[in-house]
Amino acid sequence: MTLSESIHYRAGSLHCDDVPIRQIVAHVGTPVYIYSLRRVLANLARIRRAFASLNPHIHYSAKANANITILTALVNARAGIDAVSAGEIHRALLAGAEPNDIVFAGVGKTPNEIGYALEHNVGWINVENEGELVFINEMAQSLNFPPVRIALRLNPDIGADTHPYIATGHGGAKFGLPVETIRSILARQGQLKGVSIEGIHVHIGSQLHNTAATQQAVQKALDLIAPYERIRTVNIGGGLPVAYHDGESIPAWEDFAAALTPLLRGYSVILEPGRSVIADAGILVASVIYVKEQAGKRFLITDASMSELIRPALYQARHQIIPVTQQSGGELPYEIVGPVCETTDVLGHDIRLPATAPGELLAVLTTGAYGMVMASNYNQRVRPPEVIVLENGEQWTIARRRETWEDLVRLEQ
Repeated sequence: MTLSESIHYRAGSLHCDDVPIRQIVAHVGTPVYIYSLRRVLANLARIRRAFASLNPHIHYSAKANANITILTALVNARAGIDAVSAGEIHRALLAGAEPNDIVFAGVGKTPNEIGYALEHNVGWINVENEGELVFINEMAQSLNFPPVRIALRLNPDIGADTHPYIATGHGGAKFGLPVETIRSILARQGQLKGVSIEGIHVHIGSQLHNTAATQQAVQKALDLIAPYERIRTVNIGGGLPVAYHDGESIPAWEDFAAALTPLLRGYSVILEPGRSVIADAGILVASVIYVKEQAGKRFLITDASMSELIRPALYQARHQIIPVTQQSGGELPYEIVGPVCETTDVLGHDIRLPATAPGELLAVLTTGAYGMVMASNYNQRVRPPEVIVLENGEQWTIARRRETWEDLVRLEQ
């Protein structure tokens, strides 16, 4: 069972650090996301140690979990922010990030978003198409801004060993620029007076299951910039994997560092972890509403759904699901489902649990990343609260309250 120092059983009761999950549920109800801030910061520190020989600039990828309390804690721990929208830049600034410590990435930045980034003097803009580069160049000159610091995102046309929905480095993906386009841009960069091309960015996907493809992609990027002495920053993105279930074989973060360090010595390196910082620090807690047997299957119908956690429906993600209170006795196979009117509203297939009754609590593990941040109001369901157990492990706070029905219609009134 994939538990951790922060998410663990104590005397048969699931805890987040020193806080019993039942204590939190008694105050805020279910469904609820609960995060360990201690685990978040420990993960950040572990990534720093793994890549210490490269001394990278670490920018947390806000798309994984953009809760402002989490962002603030990471900024206070000297992390920058990787933002993929002006909204994420806004959150980063609210969390206290220095503009120079923000990287603005994303394949479809709008003119308004680019203007916002320029006005707030973000540290880097990662460019993903020629039209975007032309627009940034012209806008910077028209506003009499100093040249904008740019990294060109390479699409290395390399397949990543991950789910196809989260692979971004193959030629058919919408992300990045092909080799020949980058060569053309670099050959005429002197004509672009509004930008300063100082970096190369390469990211082939999330939840990477081997180091070889990343190593190959980075080498391609280095070969491209080799003739240009001014380009000595390499943004290697994120992609560091986490284990979602027992038996999942993934490389250690140290393995990625060992594979890349010989290539990147002498370069300034930017690393953009998201999932690896926050995923295993979070759980989604649900209550069982009904137990149903049908067509040879046992269903546990819970008050959590694909509206709260879309990953299983979106790309067949597997999460371990465990009881909040340990029980004795033999285990039975269950389909863990929600109340949303979609057949795909399944949180877990063939989950083996002790005999479970209505009213019991279940915890969906490793949901700190791409959980709440992707939640929706489908079926007019209110989004759940987010609770953070503080770094001391003993106190907790509601970092985002549960929505109300009034919230659902507030913008329509």
